[in-house]
Amino acid sequence: MAAVVVVGSFNVDHVWTLPRHPRSGETLAARYATGPGGKGFNQATAAARAGADTAFVCALGEDAGGELARRLAAADGIALHAAQSSQPTGTAGIYVDAAGNNTIAFGAGANADLDAAFIDRHAAELASARVVLAQMETPPAAILSTFRHARRGDALTVLNPAPADAELSGALLALADVVTPNESEFCAQLSVHCSTRLEGTGLVEMEDAELHSHCRRLCPHGTVVVTLGAAGCFVSHADAARHGDDRAHYRVPAAPARVVDTTGAGDAFNGALAASLARRAGSFADSIRFAASYAAASTENAGAASSMPRLTP
Repeated sequence: MAAVVVVGSFNVDHVWTLPRHPRSGETLAARYATGPGGKGFNQATAAARAGADTAFVCALGEDAGGELARRLAAADGIALHAAQSSQPTGTAGIYVDAAGNNTIAFGAGANADLDAAFIDRHAAELASARVVLAQMETPPAAILSTFRHARRGDALTVLNPAPADAELSGALLALADVVTPNESEFCAQLSVHCSTRLEGTGLVEMEDAELHSHCRRLCPHGTVVVTLGAAGCFVSHADAARHGDDRAHYRVPAAPARVVDTTGAGDAFNGALAASLARRAGSFADSIRFAASYAAASTENAGAASSMPRLTP
């Protein structure tokens, strides 16, 4: 059985690299490339390349994209459990500017067909894992079932609430031991669940005690890790669940990097965090620092899943 089980999306990415992002109605010349992506597959690839025995549960179309997923999973030693869909494998369109910043639009395709019934077939593997990691590019019912099975065992549940407009129920948040939003995702969920409106750009300058208070309101029982891009991340624990940390809240700076492309950096962070937590060695802060370093290294390569550094032979 795998130490890390990732449940989520696989996409075929179509990437355009250009000097700046197009304005409305504007056409710009760009360099084009295609490759594997999807938040779930990116995170599974990161977990595997960061040293964890990893399984990936997803839905794929009966097409070239599905074959690509199977081939790449096998190459990285990822145990792939894929529901077959009559829809095409998911796709994403990505624009990357000269500074490495990106904007993304995705078409769910087969990802929308990952359902609770297929998740139930893998209940034993979810319950036996050390860490179960999921995002929200697949149906919420499937993710809710995922965490319910994980909680029947000894797995630590990690929820990456992306994209920002994802529908997170209170029941799903209650099943998450660790929640890892970026700035926009954190503000979006705080608005929905706590009726509090914040600007994501203001989180970097916000006093730690105030940010910790907001985190406790969103997820009273567990840990919230707010990723802040170049400013690193903020960690907020519930007092009863600090995972080996002495402090209830703290910041960890980003590791230095020669940035080429930030696509998948958040996924690199989540996958590496899951891999480190699965080792159950050291404090939570140690795992955060490892994840931050891994994410920084991923930005020095172009692409999404293909940018994940290999830390294993």
